[in-house]
Amino acid sequence: MAENKLADLSMEFAVELLKICDGIKGHYSIVNQLERSATSIGANIREAKYAHSKPDFISKLQISLKECYETEYWLELMSRAEILPNVSSLIHSCGVIRKMLISSINTAKENSNK
Repeated sequence: MAENKLADLSMEFAVELLKICDGIKGHYSIVNQLERSATSIGANIREAKYAHSKPDFISKLQISLKECYETEYWLELMSRAEILPNVSSLIHSCGVIRKMLISSINTAKENSNK
């Protein structure tokens, strides 16, 4: 059940971010990096649903977590550079997803050790 919520949140986050990025003029390479990392979070969560094994499942979620950290970096950079002001709600949403990923990874690791 948590996986569906995680997938839904990551999709909502990516859609919101893409809409905001659509209005940014210039800085195309940074916007591209942000869009790629933000959309990769959900893509890897979706891939994890169809993992071949528990280690593959954990690996996909860990990739999502890494992408989540990268997305937070790009958001913070764009905020500090005043390219994308008022990103606090996006950073918060990304943080919620990150915490859920960490919890899911830890649970999956604990269950695989039993």
